[in-house]
Amino acid sequence: MRVLVVGGTGFLGYHAVLELVRRGHQVSVIALPPMPSDHIFPPSVEVFLSNIHNLNHGMLLAMLKGQDAVVYAAGADDRVVPKAPAYLYFHKANVEDCLHFFSIAKEAGVKRGVFLGSYFCHFAKLWPELHLAEHHPYIESRLEQEEALFKLGGNEMAICGLRLPYIFGSMPGRTPIWEPLIKYLNSGWWLFYPRGGTNCVSAVRVGEAIAGAVEKGQAGHSYLVGDENLSWDALLSKFGVILGKPKKVLHLPAFILRLAALGLKSIHRLQGRESGLDPVSYITLQTRNTFFDPILSRKALGYGQGRLDTALKDTVDACLEIPRKEAG
Repeated sequence: MRVLVVGGTGFLGYHAVLELVRRGHQVSVIALPPMPSDHIFPPSVEVFLSNIHNLNHGMLLAMLKGQDAVVYAAGADDRVVPKAPAYLYFHKANVEDCLHFFSIAKEAGVKRGVFLGSYFCHFAKLWPELHLAEHHPYIESRLEQEEALFKLGGNEMAICGLRLPYIFGSMPGRTPIWEPLIKYLNSGWWLFYPRGGTNCVSAVRVGEAIAGAVEKGQAGHSYLVGDENLSWDALLSKFGVILGKPKKVLHLPAFILRLAALGLKSIHRLQGRESGLDPVSYITLQTRNTFFDPILSRKALGYGQGRLDTALKDTVDACLEIPRKEAG
């Protein structure tokens, strides 16, 4: 197939492009300039560096004509702390802008689409008593994104989404988002962290899942993609072994975590900003085990399991700028 990847030079887009090329698809990329590194893609990959929001309707339509599928690996994640109210920012980035792109793709005759979302959507529906969409603008935007895109796709365009958990690995020219955590673990400080845990997966497996969704994802379906369930203690222990600095995790009581979160929220308010994940309410979610079984999505999309330890090692090396041989 001919596949266009929006955000193809980003962390997940990069791994998706490599996997799609490996499977024999003809891939092109739209991404923000500059390139993170030279020669990150095979020569067959056509890269167009531009902000898609600067492209008018006609330009986007021309680029999308003849494409069989699109992958939307763009949008705003929960690390962004925009000006208040945060909902307006996240709704525009994750709903309005994404919907605009997919509507033009549908107009151009593209038959398949994949967008990357968050596993928070799964837990918003699994644990309604937490009112996650009500408390967290980012999660609300991701739920609205799913609803809007599935409605747009209808019977004419098979759009599916991937609900993604914590992802590890590396790519050329970009420092992983985990750099602050790795430097904290590598320091001489005592290790304070909350209780709880999450599902973890390597970026290589996410790339496989994206390619699988392009090839056979079902319209209107959200796939909960992941690999290994780890408590925070277990994850930090793995990092400690890699760093050669294993440490005992000291758990802070929830009320202390909430006090610290309240202080952070107050600072944001004074700055006129608001987090997409409300710091105080998020403590409840952060201290739970956000675990799940990925077997259904693995069977449906055909992605592999394992490789997490390699991805954790790659994450550490990239965060500490340790040279390594690129994986084949």
